[in-house]
Amino acid sequence: MTRLQPLDPETATGKTKELFNAVQGKLGAVPNMMRTMANSPAVLEGYLNLSGALSHGALNARTGELLALAIGESNSCDYCLSAHSYIGEKLLKTDPAVIEAARFGNSEDSKTKTILHFAKTLVSKNGLVNNEDVDNAKSAGITEGEIAEIVAHVALNVLTNYFNNTANTEIDFPKVTALAN
Repeated sequence: MTRLQPLDPETATGKTKELFNAVQGKLGAVPNMMRTMANSPAVLEGYLNLSGALSHGALNARTGELLALAIGESNSCDYCLSAHSYIGEKLLKTDPAVIEAARFGNSEDSKTKTILHFAKTLVSKNGLVNNEDVDNAKSAGITEGEIAEIVAHVALNVLTNYFNNTANTEIDFPKVTALAN
C-alpha cells in the first residue's frame, strides 16, 4: 500500500497542473512517481529541472538509464528499477542483458563500466570517495566534467530511490525487483 498518495492530473491546479501538463506533453502520461512527488510542487519541479539539465550533459541518455539502474539496485528501489528497465529496453532499445549487467555496475564497454563502478562507489561510500577512487576514474578516461555529471546522476537517483522507497509508490511499469529484496 502506498504511503503517500499520488495526485490526479485531471483535478490538479496551479503549479501542479502546469508541471503535469509539461510531463504529459513530453511523456504522453504522468507516471505515479511524478504524481506522488507533486504533493510538493517544489519537489517535482526540482526533480524535473535536474533531470532536464542532465539530459543535455556529456553523458548520453543510455548512460543515464544505466546509471539509474546501478543506483536503483544499490538502493533497492523497485520503482526505479522497473521504470528504467522499461525505458532502457523499450524506448532506448537497450539489450536486456546490458540492462541486467548495469544493475551490478557491469558493462562490456570499459568506459561505461568505469562510470557505473564510480557511481556505485559513490553510493556505497555515501559520497565520501577518496583520491584513489577519483584517480581510477580519470585514468580510465573519465573527464572531470563527466565525474561531475556522475555525481549529479547519483544525487538525482538517490532522490528518486529514497522518495519511492518512502512513498512506496505504486509501480506503473512492468515490475522489476531489486535483488536485495
